[in-house]
Amino acid sequence: MSVKSAVEQWFNNLEKRPALAVTVAILWLSLIGWVAFGWNLGSIGLIDETEPLFAEASRQMFVTGDWITPFFNGETRFDKPVLIYWCQAIAYAIIGVNEWAVRLPSAIAAMGVISLAFYTVQWCLAKQDQLEKVSRPARRYLTAFMAAAIMALNPEMIIWGRTGVSDMLLTGCMASALLCFFLGYAGKGGTGEEFSRSPFPNKWYLTCYVLIAAAILAKGPVGIVLPGLIIAVFLLYLGKLREVLREMRPLIGILIIFGLSAPWYALVTWRNGWGYINSFFGYHNLERFTGVVNHHSAPWYFYFLVVLLGFAPYSVYLPIAVARLKFWQRSHWRFQERSEQLGLFAWFWFAGIFGFFSIAVTKLPSYVLPLMPAAAILVALLWSDFFPDPETKQTILPPSPTPPLSHSTFFRVSGWVNVIFLSFLATGMFNLSQLLGRDPAIPNFRILIQQSGLPITGGVIWLVCAVLVAGLLLNRRWNYIISINLLGFVAFLIIVLTPAMFFIDRERQLPLRELSVMALQAKQPDEELVMMGFKKPSVAFYSQTRVNYLKFPQEVVKHIQDETAKTPQPPSLLLLAEQKKFLKMDLQPDDYKNLATKGAYNLIRVPFKKRKNEKMDISFDIH
Repeated sequence: MSVKSAVEQWFNNLEKRPALAVTVAILWLSLIGWVAFGWNLGSIGLIDETEPLFAEASRQMFVTGDWITPFFNGETRFDKPVLIYWCQAIAYAIIGVNEWAVRLPSAIAAMGVISLAFYTVQWCLAKQDQLEKVSRPARRYLTAFMAAAIMALNPEMIIWGRTGVSDMLLTGCMASALLCFFLGYAGKGGTGEEFSRSPFPNKWYLTCYVLIAAAILAKGPVGIVLPGLIIAVFLLYLGKLREVLREMRPLIGILIIFGLSAPWYALVTWRNGWGYINSFFGYHNLERFTGVVNHHSAPWYFYFLVVLLGFAPYSVYLPIAVARLKFWQRSHWRFQERSEQLGLFAWFWFAGIFGFFSIAVTKLPSYVLPLMPAAAILVALLWSDFFPDPETKQTILPPSPTPPLSHSTFFRVSGWVNVIFLSFLATGMFNLSQLLGRDPAIPNFRILIQQSGLPITGGVIWLVCAVLVAGLLLNRRWNYIISINLLGFVAFLIIVLTPAMFFIDRERQLPLRELSVMALQAKQPDEELVMMGFKKPSVAFYSQTRVNYLKFPQEVVKHIQDETAKTPQPPSLLLLAEQKKFLKMDLQPDDYKNLATKGAYNLIRVPFKKRKNEKMDISFDIH
């Protein structure tokens, strides 16, 4: 028996034993979810700048019991709504205040959306088999397995699924809401008589409304604007807007969405007034869309590069995956069964998010994270053409506008683009030390990373993948190409990226983390902690105290002089600074006590000496 026949026989057994099929699916999702999001999730310290802002605001919420207004370092934090803080604070209560708890909500959101996507793809292909009166379990399960794996194992999903910020929470809620909409839309009961009698929509539509409310609490108005835009354009294209709106019971949906999301917004506005409205709705929403915020500008093609690298190495197949749909053949799609329109819906999902954020003036790589599940579905459906059972190819329906692309010139070109792209990745890894910028916290970083051997190892992995894909193309073994890309990425993640993360954490974040903990232990009553130089929010989280961030040495000197003149006078001050900036203060040996030196940072204590009619005599020299 050939390997192909053995695989088909195994999947036929899954078809006959539903309990076994569910068990295998759970094991597969658990495996890829753990590799992508769970493995060493909390083994690396918080990464400055953004992650500790969320972590400390959630810790303040957990400690103070104020579940309405987020605070960071003694100031209100209105950048994002409250859902991420609630989730992290609940995680603190369950497993303690640590890095695992900070990142657990993101990991759970990521694993949730890939699991729902697996179910959606498998369910839609099963419905298609029913319509065509065929049985193709191998094609159905392999496509679902591939969709989940590609969705989990790409750079964008892994980065944000392992980071304790609100981006993956938004993606999990928004993408799951869109998948639930499609399941409700494509379900047998979607147009059934039962819905004309019931005042409520089906369970999938209801779940969609709840998830949209959660998306609003995760990131704000974008949580309803984008799903609403995608769904509306999709239905308008098919000419089914009125029909589906009757099924969805939008009035009930609006009541659910705002009934769940509006109370917190009302409470935080009542407590903080126009300060919250101007900061969140004005600055962090309207201004981000219409202007450049925090210098995050980029050219019009920025998100093409983000998708190319963030969805690597599968991104090279997105053009052919979209072309395969022939979405411009509107008359065909309008008469397709609803369950066969998943690919078209994924295209509108992908294009809607890509277009929306391309128009926005402020641009960040994380903004297009919610389109990654759609991209994975598009590529998986492309590869579904290579997973049919040979004996069941004949159908009772007219020929599909999306035929298998085994002999397509376009597909062969995409395959060779894949080879070239993998070769570029290999070349980039071999020359990584020349491509990296300078990091002030690790002055010799480029030398250290080259000495680790990780760039060479990464280059070899991608070069081997390029050679294997080229060999498969020459031998016309199309169905194994995507597996080589997937296995190459897994090998790169395990052998190169994970050790690199530990290496960077040890060299860049560990010294600051250790000094912050030492500051917590050494801090005396009424003693202030000052950090000079860059604002590192992780100091506030690990020291569990308010930090006075001052940028320049002269600011610190002036602050010390002002504290010395106070009555009553504080006993001393803790100062955390980069060594080179500390030296610019030109302190005399008897003016401070060095507590510790770690990496590029110093922790010192500056005692306030009591003097009559004079200020502390500290000079500084700016070089």
